[in-house]
Amino acid sequence: MAFKIRKICTYVEEVIIEGGKKADRSVRMAAVAAVIENPWHGKGFVDDLKPEILDGCSELGALIVDKLVGIMGGSENIEAYGKSAVVGMEGEIEHASGVIHTLRFGNHYRDAVNAKSYLCFTNKRGSGGTSIQVPMMHKDDEGMRSHYITLEMNIADAPAANEIVVVLGASDGGRVHPRIGNRYEDLKDLANEQQ
Repeated sequence: MAFKIRKICTYVEEVIIEGGKKADRSVRMAAVAAVIENPWHGKGFVDDLKPEILDGCSELGALIVDKLVGIMGGSENIEAYGKSAVVGMEGEIEHASGVIHTLRFGNHYRDAVNAKSYLCFTNKRGSGGTSIQVPMMHKDDEGMRSHYITLEMNIADAPAANEIVVVLGASDGGRVHPRIGNRYEDLKDLANEQQ
């Protein structure tokens, strides 16, 4: 592994009741996070991030996807997906972005779940224990609002100042009781209103 991994963390939650009402079917969300040493830390302003991206992102993506698919019981159980990265306080947000915003990283996940949608994301700077949000959407339909869902987690000791936390998230369904419609209904309503 070109990136130095300090640890890998997993997070799983299952929503059974939402808004005081039991779900027809519980929704399971999971995330796999790799805490890596920031390869650009301590080097000053680095103009070209590409060598490290080429060296480590594909292997890291494949590793995280393999673990996440296993936790979800197979790629066929993943309906919504997303990604996130948090760089430590001595790094740049561009460092976090550099790891997750490359096809070398993300295509492992898209291919594993045979997705059509882009991977929604967050990337930010933070310190140990910071809130990590992984926004997700339906893997095949960007307009399906029922699957606009966010997994939130934290890692008590990460990221350290010289680290990046890299996360992929998955859900086996959308929100438990979705009732706001989808983007396509809004487009039809707006078109009708303009006639």
